[in-house]
Amino acid sequence: MTASDQPNPRPRLLLLIPHLGGGGAEQVTAQLARGLSSQKYDLHLALITQTADAPELAYSRLPPWVTVHPLGARRVRSAALPLLQLLRGLRPQLILSSMFHLNFLVLLLRPFLGFPVRILIRQNATASSALAELPRHNRLLYRTLYRRADCVLCQSDAMARDLAENFAVPGNRISVLPNPIDIDAIRSAKPAQSEAWPNSGPHLFAVGRLSHEKGFDLLLRSLSHVRRQFPSADLLIAGSGPEEPLLKALCCTLSLDAAVRFLGHVAAPASYFSAAALFVLSSRHEGLPNALLEAAAVGLPIVTTPASDGLVELVDRQTGVWLASASTAQELADTLITALTALEPGQRFHHAFVEPFALKPALAAWEALIDRFLAETSTGGATVQHSSPVVSA
Repeated sequence: MTASDQPNPRPRLLLLIPHLGGGGAEQVTAQLARGLSSQKYDLHLALITQTADAPELAYSRLPPWVTVHPLGARRVRSAALPLLQLLRGLRPQLILSSMFHLNFLVLLLRPFLGFPVRILIRQNATASSALAELPRHNRLLYRTLYRRADCVLCQSDAMARDLAENFAVPGNRISVLPNPIDIDAIRSAKPAQSEAWPNSGPHLFAVGRLSHEKGFDLLLRSLSHVRRQFPSADLLIAGSGPEEPLLKALCCTLSLDAAVRFLGHVAAPASYFSAAALFVLSSRHEGLPNALLEAAAVGLPIVTTPASDGLVELVDRQTGVWLASASTAQELADTLITALTALEPGQRFHHAFVEPFALKPALAAWEALIDRFLAETSTGGATVQHSSPVVSA
């Protein structure tokens, strides 16, 4: 008897992600797996490039009612056959996919599934900006495949406008939903040891994948300027990625070895928030980064680049947020110096803009959208007919 043959009154939901790790898309998927109602849904999670013994499965704290399917493929593009077999065996009523290359794959497979299913895909970056880092053929894939999705889920109105205006995704197939953030858990995180910081401070903290789009090279260059006015300023960077050797070499070139620590992947970055003077987002382009939202949840002062229109719309003119005028090392340095000059030691702010991302309202918004599509599936609805975003964060 296959999984699809077993009696189950709850609709089956399949969450798709390449792997569990430290990125924002992975965190959102894990949070949905933990937070979506187990009484309403039969929850499954497929990990395309992860194996059953991966350590990330342990620290992701997945509840026992979530059935995990680690496919162990070498990469997403080589997972077409095992993913197709999984989908045909499970026959979920709704699929939620995250990360653009996995979105492409599941939409390519849709004509071969042989059963009715709603496919929702989550866009985790502003497509026009992200394409500058991707091969040219991805623009055609966005325009061709994203229209096959029942709905494209965006993190901001600006991201939704970009897809509609530049990639011909129909507006009635786009919705805006908030990333669910566990504010209570973040605020109650056990502080890390004070010895983690290289110097006496002020302490700067940054989180993200060590890759070009995250702009950590800009942050390091800006820190060398900041230290001319704040000689004891130091920086912790939580994250791992392909540019780690280059960034460490840049630290050496800039004589920052004694001022910067690379923590690698950190399961709970919030443990470093209490000792930080401020949080820095140095990205060249972004969607709506979870790390910034988590820092806002504890009231950390924030310095950020204008990494996306959605981010700018969220934080512009907010008290306790300093927004650089451009994603350059000099502009970031000037903004950091302005913030550090204005701040009192240990100063914190009430960032009201993070409240819609709290678990309860955010998960309620996700469940409302999921329930809508499940209802249309059960009544044989063929297309989505909403003309504006279901939820605007």
